[in-house]
Amino acid sequence: MTETGRKPPHETLDAQLIRYWEREAARFDELSARASFGWIGRLYARKAQRALEKAERARAKEVARGRLPGTAQATAWDDDSPS
Repeated sequence: MTETGRKPPHETLDAQLIRYWEREAARFDELSARASFGWIGRLYARKAQRALEKAERARAKEVARGRLPGTAQATAWDDDSPS
């Protein structure tokens, strides 16, 4: 509980999806950079772009709920460990 006696709000599925899709985008970017063939690299680059788009859709839902500020930046990919 917080100082005001209220429980912190639960984490929504959209908040979890933001972190998941950002991690996936980073993974696909890495695979794209290491790809042996150009067509495979382009495939991974497209997958990374789609993952970022999905993260942005989930972020927009969180902003609409008022859980994130409208100018929220992408979270760091390594900040997904529970505190």
